[in-house]
Amino acid sequence: MERERNRIWAVYGRYALVILLTLATVQNQALSGGGNYVTLRSLAALGCGLALLCRRGPWWLAPAMTTVASGVWGWPVLPLFLIALFDLASRRRMWAAVVCSAVALAGNAALSPSASLWIPQRYGATLFLLLAVIGGLWMGNRRRLVQALNAQVEHLRTERELREEAARMAERSAIAAEMHDVLAHRLSLIALHTGILATKKDTLPGPVIERLSLLRTASTDALTDLRDVLGALHTTENVPAADPPAPVLRDVEEMVEQARSAGQSISVTVEGSPAGAPAAHRLAVYRLVQEALTNARKHAAGAPVSVRIDYTPPATLVEVTNPPSTGPTGVPSVSSGFGLIGLRERVEALGGHLNAGPAGAGTWRLAARIPHPVTEQNGPDS
Repeated sequence: MERERNRIWAVYGRYALVILLTLATVQNQALSGGGNYVTLRSLAALGCGLALLCRRGPWWLAPAMTTVASGVWGWPVLPLFLIALFDLASRRRMWAAVVCSAVALAGNAALSPSASLWIPQRYGATLFLLLAVIGGLWMGNRRRLVQALNAQVEHLRTERELREEAARMAERSAIAAEMHDVLAHRLSLIALHTGILATKKDTLPGPVIERLSLLRTASTDALTDLRDVLGALHTTENVPAADPPAPVLRDVEEMVEQARSAGQSISVTVEGSPAGAPAAHRLAVYRLVQEALTNARKHAAGAPVSVRIDYTPPATLVEVTNPPSTGPTGVPSVSSGFGLIGLRERVEALGGHLNAGPAGAGTWRLAARIPHPVTEQNGPDS
């Protein structure tokens, strides 16, 4: 929007300048013609001004008219001629600017008008022509540079948006794959146990056997549907065939121990029972702690990390903080920031929110709150 406004003002400014110089040229031509405004000189000046204002005609029209007028009458038409040379140079038509300058100077030398371009000093007009060409070259190169930089910024903005969207989609795929593993395991257990109970037909009432059979069929169908819907989201090209089970609290503890063995100082506080939180919450906790510890190792080497996890209803809370690095910084690592984008997508998909950023005095804080699903407690059927 700002670039468009600047472009419009530049166009209006050029129109105003051309109109002002055209009127000044007509005035000078009239004075040099004995005070008569209706002359060929005045008409030529008006024609040159109109040609400079009209941007839809042939590109050579305005330079040709101003060149002829300057070659015939000299100094009075020079301002309009300089604008034409400026336009040629700014559009990378240097050869045309040089030819027009040479033709105008040669015409003045041959015709020797009263206001020749070669007077009052021998190279006075040549200096103006040179300045117009150089100014046009500078302005054209600057305009092209600004356009190239704007295009590059727009390209980088679009590329970052695509990378952020790819990170969100990858995180959604990971969530679906993890939930597939968790739910498939539980549905398989339900189908297995109902199948075992259904074999005890002699010791169970008929309605119970019928309900067990129905439950076993429903769980098997649900497992099949789950695999059809979510199974395709597994990234088989990146995930080994023998993957470990989906991460739970035990894996968080193992991950912390591995980080401690690598020299990272970590204090962990866990409140509430992880069994009371949904499996999706435990998976999110694992990913949050993993990302926070990784970022602490990258950007705050040697700094102690504090991890607090609270599974107590009504929400699962995760908070990881670390002060600035206490050791040598070395070469700063470059982070894309897409890990946090994926985590935010995961937390928001569960109805929560994630905050990550500086918390004062150089401390970095990652905090997430994921509300527990609301369950209705129904009494026994009457």
